[in-house]
Amino acid sequence: MPELPEVETIRLQLEDKIKNKRIAKVEVLQPRMINVSAKEFVKRVEKSKVKGIRRRAKLLIIDLSSGYSLIIHLKLTGNLIYNQESDKYTNVVFEFSGRKKLLYKDIRKFGYMKLIKTSEVPTFLDKQGFGPEPLDKSFTLEKFKEILFKKKRSKIKPLLMDQSFLAGVGNIYAQEACFYAKINPKRTAGSLTNKEIKDLYEGLRKIMAASIKFRGSSVDTYVDLFGKEGQFVPRLKIYRRSGKKCLRCKAKLKTIKLAGRGTTFCPKCQK
Repeated sequence: MPELPEVETIRLQLEDKIKNKRIAKVEVLQPRMINVSAKEFVKRVEKSKVKGIRRRAKLLIIDLSSGYSLIIHLKLTGNLIYNQESDKYTNVVFEFSGRKKLLYKDIRKFGYMKLIKTSEVPTFLDKQGFGPEPLDKSFTLEKFKEILFKKKRSKIKPLLMDQSFLAGVGNIYAQEACFYAKINPKRTAGSLTNKEIKDLYEGLRKIMAASIKFRGSSVDTYVDLFGKEGQFVPRLKIYRRSGKKCLRCKAKLKTIKLAGRGTTFCPKCQK
């Protein structure tokens, strides 16, 4: 599933391509992927202008001049693709002036696109119970320590993936951050030293910022707005490297299951 860096990459690209553009035409090909009737969807979206594109956790929010917003969750196999022809996996087509198109595609159809009033977006987001955004300026080391203290008995890697704890962190970047901080992913939050907490905080922010710079990690079906794979995979240090040598100490990497997810770590240098 695309995590914060992948969704933020798409947000930045959308902002560059469709912000302040008018939606000339809308075509709903898979009505079950939206939360209202196709007729109402077209009525509220068509002819409106894109006022802005936001992100909260792994959600994209496109604000329209009609007073409505589109909330998009790509889930496992969703993609937003700009200026390509639609195919059998296309759910919704937005056509802009100059015949440029934005396609919402999803092979397995686990994602969604919800149309709600812009004024109701804050309430919708509140109901999701998202934790703080790890790349926000307001997310300080002290804030991180504060929320860790409340979850002292939780294992650190699954905790990082808990969207009510931190917004937007998933399996890839939780593993990478634990490796960066030399922390065994099975450790409890309460067992971490001040230095380990500082290193984990620093790792989360550095790694995700770097991933955005390289347009994210294409480990499954994720591609950016232009259908191109992100370039961060070669820079991953631990994710999906089970059985290979640790890039830091040369020990053999090991994979275990934590909270139902495969988790790779170095048994020698992640203590």
